[in-house]
Amino acid sequence: QVQLVESGGGLVQAGGSLTLSCTATGSAFHTVARGWYRQIPGKERELVAQTTSGGSTNYADSVKGRFTISEDYGGNVVYLRMTNLKPEDTATYLCNVRAYSGSYSSFSDYWGQGTQVTVSS
Repeated sequence: QVQLVESGGGLVQAGGSLTLSCTATGSAFHTVARGWYRQIPGKERELVAQTTSGGSTNYADSVKGRFTISEDYGGNVVYLRMTNLKPEDTATYLCNVRAYSGSYSSFSDYWGQGTQVTVSS
C-alpha cells in the first residue's frame, strides 16, 4: 500500500521555474517506476517524466531539456524540476508509482491527488 502526496504547484509566468515534490508513504513489494503525469481537460493523461527500476529515464518530447526528474530518501521523495515553463505546460500534475503487489504476477498503479500548475503568458 502506497500513499502519495504532491506539493509545489502554483502560478508562474512563462519562462519561470517550479519544482514539484511527491512524498510516498507505506510500502510495496517492488516499485518498478516512479514518475509524473499531467492532465489537461479534453486530452489524454500524458506521461511527463518517469524513472524505472531498470535504470531508464523517460521524458515527453515536449519537456526534454526543460524538466528533470530526480529522487531522494531512497525513492520516497520524487521531484520534478521544471524550467523555462510555457503556457502549454498548464495542467494538473499527478505523481505516479507503479509497483508489483505481493508478487511478480501483477502490479498496481498508485496516484496522488494532483497539484495544479498554471503558466501565464
